[in-house]
Amino acid sequence: MQYDEQKLQRFMERMVGEFGAIASAPLIALGDRLGIYKAMVQQDWMTSEQVASHAGLAERYVREWLAAQAASGFIAYDATRDAYRLEPEMAMCFADETSPTFIPGFCDCAEAMFRALPKLEGAFRTGLGVGWHEHHPSLFRGTERFFRPGYSAHLVDEWIPALDGVEAALKKGGAIVADVGCGHGASTILLAQAYPDAAFFGFDYHEPSILRARELAAEARVDDRVRFEVASAQQFPGNDYDLVTFFDCLHDMGDPTGAATHVFQSLKESGTWMLVEPFANDRLEDNLNPVGRVFYSASTMICTGASLSQEGRRALGAQAGEARLRKVVTAGGFGRFRRVAQTPFNLIFQAQS
Repeated sequence: MQYDEQKLQRFMERMVGEFGAIASAPLIALGDRLGIYKAMVQQDWMTSEQVASHAGLAERYVREWLAAQAASGFIAYDATRDAYRLEPEMAMCFADETSPTFIPGFCDCAEAMFRALPKLEGAFRTGLGVGWHEHHPSLFRGTERFFRPGYSAHLVDEWIPALDGVEAALKKGGAIVADVGCGHGASTILLAQAYPDAAFFGFDYHEPSILRARELAAEARVDDRVRFEVASAQQFPGNDYDLVTFFDCLHDMGDPTGAATHVFQSLKESGTWMLVEPFANDRLEDNLNPVGRVFYSASTMICTGASLSQEGRRALGAQAGEARLRKVVTAGGFGRFRRVAQTPFNLIFQAQS
């Protein structure tokens, strides 16, 4: 076999960085779960002993963890002091769960991907699906923690105002909203906090997620106007909704057209379907970038298998793109479909009759 020695060398140099990224993921998860990042927030230079004391942990483990974080450039190290510091920008990424740049939630999802390897090996050979409910609980927790910061940053201030007529209806009072595929209810709770005069119903087929959503609604003190129930996208109850929302879930469904049809039938004539999906261009070659890399990888390990486990087996994938989503929505009966907003990670659409 003939090969270019320099090209191979350059690739292996790149792969060393990839190895570091993979090895860093569980360390980020440890720092998050053990409270090490939070112990360093707004502190000056700290020795490993001081960090361990603040976090209530064993110093020798903490010392090695700090060295790894410094090698990754996540935590600053001063050799003259033999001390470490979590700078404000890094604190936003690792310690502040309300920050739109909060990272550890994705590491929870990555844990679930590794745990799913044996199931995916079988699925690749048989073509059978791997249901959302078949994944490790770290996926459900990680999905909420990964997506919630983005929703917090954009949902109420940008996305809802971009929808024709929706914000006024929610503020007027008496509006009824269904949040389908709600998971742990992050999006539902954010909406309920912002619009206290509307009624909200969160639906998800995964019962453990619904139970957790109820707990979180009670903690947020919005359980007086939010109800969470177990139901699928094709069968969720109710009609005459003013707004139905799907957050990062339509592409996971086996029969997205069936879901679109059911949404169309459940809305008021003047109602809106708000659809939030991962950012994607319509052509594969236009998605060969860092964001596409993340979403194609997650889609391989999670989203495609979830769809293939359900009736319909459409398997849109997390990089469906606007053109394919438009076909699904219009096939469900909607006459109007438009992109109203976008971020580096999401596309936001409004569909109406």
